[in-house]
Amino acid sequence: MLKRKNSDTVRRSSKSNNCANRLVWVLLLIAMGLGQWNCRPKTTSPKKPMEEYLYSDAGLQNEKHLSVLNVPIEMPVSELETQLNAQLKGLIYEDDSYEDNGGDNLKAKVWKINPIRVVAKDSTFLFEVPLKIWVSAGYKVSPLGISLSGYKDTEFSIRIRLISRIGISPNWQLNSDTYVDSFDWISEPNVKVSGMKIPIKSMVSRLLNHNFEKITQAIDKQVTKGIEIKKYVEAAWNLARQPVLLSKEFDTWLLVTPTTIVMTPLMVRDNILRASIGMKGYTQTITSAAKPAVKPAPKLPDLQLTDKVTSDFRIGLISLISYEDAARMATARFSGQKYSFLGGKYNIQVTSVEMYGQNERLVIKAGLTGSVTGSIFLKGIPHYDPQTQQLSLKDLDYDLDTKNTIVRTAGWLLQGKFSKMMEKEMVFAVGNQLSETKKSVQQILSNYKVTDGVQIKGTLADITPDRVYLTPKHIYSVVFAQGNVNLRVEGLRSFGQ
Repeated sequence: MLKRKNSDTVRRSSKSNNCANRLVWVLLLIAMGLGQWNCRPKTTSPKKPMEEYLYSDAGLQNEKHLSVLNVPIEMPVSELETQLNAQLKGLIYEDDSYEDNGGDNLKAKVWKINPIRVVAKDSTFLFEVPLKIWVSAGYKVSPLGISLSGYKDTEFSIRIRLISRIGISPNWQLNSDTYVDSFDWISEPNVKVSGMKIPIKSMVSRLLNHNFEKITQAIDKQVTKGIEIKKYVEAAWNLARQPVLLSKEFDTWLLVTPTTIVMTPLMVRDNILRASIGMKGYTQTITSAAKPAVKPAPKLPDLQLTDKVTSDFRIGLISLISYEDAARMATARFSGQKYSFLGGKYNIQVTSVEMYGQNERLVIKAGLTGSVTGSIFLKGIPHYDPQTQQLSLKDLDYDLDTKNTIVRTAGWLLQGKFSKMMEKEMVFAVGNQLSETKKSVQQILSNYKVTDGVQIKGTLADITPDRVYLTPKHIYSVVFAQGNVNLRVEGLRSFGQ
């Protein structure tokens, strides 16, 4: 009986040991399976963020910036003097009827005999005009009781001083308002009849006073004719619209579309008649392999007078990089680099990079291999740094769907701040394109011949960043170059011949 109990006890103990051993093996197999499962790379396949854009290439290059193109007017007073003397030749005025001027019984002719002298200050001109005057005077005398009458001719000379104010009307016609300041005799008029000298000085003075207005009108007509502005402003108005090639290497063109013209009053400083015409309008910087088409110029607008013409000329300089080129550079930068996490427990490599836009943010699709395989999506705001002249990304972080996916499969990617590592690598040097464009612009502005007698001159000073724009094809970095640009027209500089 005792032996049977011992035998049963032994059998029960052996059975328990066998069960325990099987349990251990099962646990070992489970552990091994779990270990193998844990060693397998996780796979990520988050949803692709939507691709959408606020700007187009054509729309962005249509962006216009208000600017002022200066057209300086300069004319030495001596040149005005020369032109007046060339135009005012010979006979200036003629009164060929004894009955004119209330029957004054005088006929007269007036010639310029010596060069006109011009002195000017501010907007006032003083003309000193030497004149020879022929007069045929009717007379009636009774010497010794004998009545004598008839006509006698005489010649004399005067020096007349005229004051004129010059301005320009809204329709671009020069107006000159001239009046007589004074005159003096160079030689006095006299008539001799039967050996008697008959003074007619008072009569001639009355004649001159009656006809000064006609003399000043003749002067005004010649001044207006000598300073012809409208046709030269029209030429500048049309020439300003011609595209200027800023950079042949990058096919960059500058377009100017003038809309309004303002002008300062004509003033004399240092014996030079000066004014500034400001063509207000818009500048565009576009990229095009061929010369952009020019729309027909509208009619020259009416002149608007202003006390001052600003010199704020603004050009938008563009550097652009395609998504493909940026992705290729980024992929090359990541090639061969391994990123370790949690003391080397996990490792990944970036195998590929793709880029596209989502409104204001740049989307980066990064292909991974290693402890995680598949793709992840990150989004950041593109930024241009004028100091380093580099394009970089701010606030680069995982897309929401990507973040939810790696939380489930590879949370250590969040702990390792992989997005910040990517942000440091996503830097692109675009300053060379901007620098070359600025250099080309400055060379052009130093002395660019638009056509015979027309030159563009200017300087660029401040460079201020605008922003980065995303279009379906490119990443645009835009900066503004500000400076002073003059359009010099030979005819306007000297008022033509």
